[in-house]
Amino acid sequence: MADALTGRRVAILAADGVEQVELVQPRQALADAGARVDLVSLHGGRIQAMNGDIEPADRFDVDQEVSKIGVDDYDALVIPGGTINPDNLRSDADAVGFVRDFVAQGKPVAAICHGPWVLVEADVVRGRTVTSYPSIRTDIRNAGGVVVEEEVVTDHGVTTSRNPDDLPAFCARIVREFAV
Repeated sequence: MADALTGRRVAILAADGVEQVELVQPRQALADAGARVDLVSLHGGRIQAMNGDIEPADRFDVDQEVSKIGVDDYDALVIPGGTINPDNLRSDADAVGFVRDFVAQGKPVAAICHGPWVLVEADVVRGRTVTSYPSIRTDIRNAGGVVVEEEVVTDHGVTTSRNPDDLPAFCARIVREFAV
């Protein structure tokens, strides 16, 4: 799968508070498969990653601001978790619209841990089977999603996983899904 994504552009949508491992591992897996991966955020400069939501980790350079790009610039989208990151993203109209447009155009989208909160805000979980971190499952059900307890689920182009322990399965699945 070393070249499965050659020529593909993937956006990782993340803000301050992103869970570092959920940003780093998918980005590396996608790059290893040949994708060009951009870190897209709410502002330029750098974002602050976290470990376990409470300990500051590394800072990462932002490649693009979500307000200045569109869904046509990318072939696929990843939304990492952490609790702070998706809360910041779901409060931003440009970020929510970006996610909604990806799903509306049938482009593959993936979210892990608390990342599906942004899918809820974008109103794209209705009728889909998804998984997530346990604390947001009621939100997903209330938004019309069907929640399952599986390490990775793909339903009509939307791939979700529960937590960092699922990263090996999540990364393998997104490479496969983004290659189609």
